[in-house]
Amino acid sequence: MDYQKLFAMQKGLDEHIEAKHQLHNEDLFERKVLALLVELGELANETRCFKFWSLKPSSPQEIILEEFVDGIHFILSIGLVCGFDKEDNFKGEVAGKGSINDQFLFVYDLISVFKHSKSLEDYKKLFQAYIHLGDLLGINAEAMEKAYIDKNEVNYERQKQGY
Repeated sequence: MDYQKLFAMQKGLDEHIEAKHQLHNEDLFERKVLALLVELGELANETRCFKFWSLKPSSPQEIILEEFVDGIHFILSIGLVCGFDKEDNFKGEVAGKGSINDQFLFVYDLISVFKHSKSLEDYKKLFQAYIHLGDLLGINAEAMEKAYIDKNEVNYERQKQGY
Protein backbone atom coordinates (compact mmCIF):
# COMPACT_ATOMS: atom_id res chain seq x y z
CA MET A 1 0.00 0.00 0.00
CA ASP A 2 1.06 3.56 -0.67
CA TYR A 3 0.83 4.86 2.90
CA GLN A 4 1.97 8.37 1.98
CA LYS A 5 -0.84 8.65 -0.55
CA LEU A 6 -3.39 7.41 1.99
CA PHE A 7 -2.13 9.78 4.69
CA ALA A 8 -2.34 12.70 2.23
CA MET A 9 -5.89 11.79 1.28
CA GLN A 10 -6.90 11.42 4.92
CA LYS A 11 -5.27 14.74 5.78
CA GLY A 12 -7.35 16.46 3.11
CA LEU A 13 -10.56 14.90 4.41
CA ASP A 14 -9.71 15.66 8.04
CA GLU A 15 -8.92 19.30 7.21
CA HIS A 16 -12.19 19.60 5.30
CA ILE A 17 -14.18 18.16 8.23
CA GLU A 18 -12.36 20.24 10.84
CA ALA A 19 -12.93 23.45 8.84
CA LYS A 20 -16.58 22.67 8.17
CA HIS A 21 -17.28 21.84 11.82
CA GLN A 22 -14.95 24.51 13.25
CA LEU A 23 -12.75 22.00 15.07
CA HIS A 24 -9.30 23.47 14.33
CA ASN A 25 -8.48 24.15 17.96
CA GLU A 26 -9.87 20.91 19.38
CA ASP A 27 -7.87 17.88 20.41
CA LEU A 28 -9.73 15.08 18.63
CA PHE A 29 -7.40 12.24 19.64
CA GLU A 30 -9.71 10.62 22.21
CA ARG A 31 -12.78 10.94 19.99
CA LYS A 32 -10.92 9.40 17.08
CA VAL A 33 -9.74 6.51 19.26
CA LEU A 34 -13.32 5.92 20.38
CA ALA A 35 -14.48 6.09 16.76
CA LEU A 36 -11.88 3.46 15.84
CA LEU A 37 -13.11 1.18 18.62
CA VAL A 38 -16.69 1.61 17.41
CA GLU A 39 -15.69 0.89 13.80
CA LEU A 40 -13.83 -2.22 14.92
CA GLY A 41 -16.98 -3.37 16.70
CA GLU A 42 -19.07 -2.70 13.61
CA LEU A 43 -16.63 -4.76 11.55
CA ALA A 44 -16.79 -7.63 14.04
CA ASN A 45 -20.57 -7.44 13.93
CA GLU A 46 -20.59 -7.76 10.13
CA THR A 47 -18.25 -10.77 10.22
CA ARG A 48 -20.38 -12.39 12.94
CA CYS A 49 -17.23 -14.29 13.96
CA PHE A 50 -18.14 -14.12 17.64
CA LYS A 51 -21.82 -15.00 17.28
CA PHE A 52 -21.61 -18.64 18.33
CA TRP A 53 -25.35 -18.60 19.08
CA SER A 54 -26.37 -17.74 15.53
CA LEU A 55 -26.50 -19.70 12.28
CA LYS A 56 -26.76 -16.58 10.13
CA PRO A 57 -23.68 -16.18 7.90
CA SER A 58 -21.43 -13.14 7.79
CA SER A 59 -22.35 -10.15 5.68
CA PRO A 60 -21.25 -10.11 2.04
CA GLN A 61 -17.54 -9.44 1.47
CA GLU A 62 -18.19 -5.95 0.05
CA ILE A 63 -19.88 -4.91 3.32
CA ILE A 64 -16.99 -6.34 5.35
CA LEU A 65 -14.52 -4.49 3.12
CA GLU A 66 -16.39 -1.21 3.58
CA GLU A 67 -16.44 -1.62 7.36
CA PHE A 68 -12.77 -2.59 7.36
CA VAL A 69 -11.85 0.55 5.43
CA ASP A 70 -13.72 2.71 7.95
CA GLY A 71 -11.15 1.51 10.48
CA ILE A 72 -8.29 2.42 8.13
CA HIS A 73 -9.71 5.97 7.94
CA PHE A 74 -9.50 6.37 11.70
CA ILE A 75 -6.09 4.70 12.03
CA LEU A 76 -4.73 7.14 9.45
CA SER A 77 -6.51 10.06 11.10
CA ILE A 78 -5.07 9.16 14.49
CA GLY A 79 -1.63 8.87 12.90
CA LEU A 80 -2.03 12.39 11.55
CA VAL A 81 -2.94 13.73 15.00
CA CYS A 82 0.24 12.13 16.37
CA GLY A 83 2.46 13.35 13.53
CA PHE A 84 3.18 9.88 12.15
CA ASP A 85 2.20 10.75 8.57
CA LYS A 86 5.81 11.00 7.39
CA GLU A 87 6.35 7.36 8.29
CA ASP A 88 6.04 5.02 5.34
CA ASN A 89 7.32 1.76 6.73
CA PHE A 90 4.44 -0.03 8.37
CA LYS A 91 5.64 -3.41 7.24
CA GLY A 92 7.16 -5.62 9.83
CA GLU A 93 6.69 -8.85 11.62
CA VAL A 94 3.08 -9.88 11.11
CA ALA A 95 1.15 -9.00 14.22
CA GLY A 96 -1.12 -12.01 14.30
CA LYS A 97 -2.91 -14.04 16.92
CA GLY A 98 -4.36 -16.96 14.99
CA SER A 99 -8.12 -16.88 14.67
CA ILE A 100 -10.20 -13.94 13.51
CA ASN A 101 -11.70 -13.68 17.01
CA ASP A 102 -8.24 -13.58 18.57
CA GLN A 103 -7.11 -10.95 16.09
CA PHE A 104 -10.10 -8.71 16.84
CA LEU A 105 -9.29 -8.91 20.56
CA PHE A 106 -5.61 -8.26 19.85
CA VAL A 107 -6.44 -5.13 17.85
CA TYR A 108 -8.73 -3.92 20.67
CA ASP A 109 -5.86 -4.43 23.13
CA LEU A 110 -3.40 -2.60 20.89
CA ILE A 111 -5.75 0.36 20.54
CA SER A 112 -5.85 0.62 24.32
CA VAL A 113 -2.07 0.35 24.63
CA PHE A 114 -1.56 2.98 21.94
CA LYS A 115 -4.15 5.32 23.47
CA HIS A 116 -1.97 5.54 26.56
CA SER A 117 1.50 5.47 25.01
CA LYS A 118 0.94 7.46 21.80
CA SER A 119 4.25 5.98 20.64
CA LEU A 120 5.18 5.37 17.02
CA GLU A 121 6.17 1.81 17.90
CA ASP A 122 2.72 1.03 19.33
CA TYR A 123 1.03 2.80 16.42
CA LYS A 124 2.95 0.62 13.96
CA LYS A 125 1.96 -2.52 15.87
CA LEU A 126 -1.68 -1.42 15.79
CA PHE A 127 -1.59 -0.64 12.07
CA GLN A 128 0.15 -3.96 11.29
CA ALA A 129 -2.30 -5.92 13.41
CA TYR A 130 -5.25 -4.23 11.72
CA ILE A 131 -3.84 -4.98 8.26
CA HIS A 132 -3.35 -8.60 9.36
CA LEU A 133 -6.99 -8.67 10.46
CA GLY A 134 -7.87 -7.63 6.92
CA ASP A 135 -5.73 -10.47 5.59
CA LEU A 136 -7.58 -12.93 7.83
CA LEU A 137 -10.85 -11.55 6.47
CA GLY A 138 -9.70 -12.24 2.92
CA ILE A 139 -8.85 -8.64 2.02
CA ASN A 140 -5.55 -8.09 0.20
CA ALA A 141 -3.53 -4.87 0.22
CA GLU A 142 -4.64 -3.85 -3.27
CA ALA A 143 -8.32 -4.21 -2.33
CA MET A 144 -7.73 -2.28 0.91
CA GLU A 145 -6.14 0.64 -0.92
CA LYS A 146 -8.76 0.79 -3.67
CA ALA A 147 -11.62 0.56 -1.17
CA TYR A 148 -10.01 3.29 0.96
CA ILE A 149 -9.78 5.61 -2.05
CA ASP A 150 -13.40 4.90 -2.99
CA LYS A 151 -14.66 5.44 0.57
CA ASN A 152 -12.65 8.67 0.90
CA GLU A 153 -14.63 10.01 -2.06
CA VAL A 154 -17.90 8.88 -0.47
CA ASN A 155 -16.93 10.61 2.78
CA TYR A 156 -16.30 13.90 0.93
CA GLU A 157 -19.71 13.61 -0.72
CA ARG A 158 -21.36 12.94 2.63
CA GLN A 159 -19.75 16.06 4.07
CA LYS A 160 -21.01 18.14 1.14
CA GLN A 161 -24.52 16.83 1.76
CA GLY A 162 -24.51 17.70 5.46
CA TYR A 163 -23.76 14.23 6.87
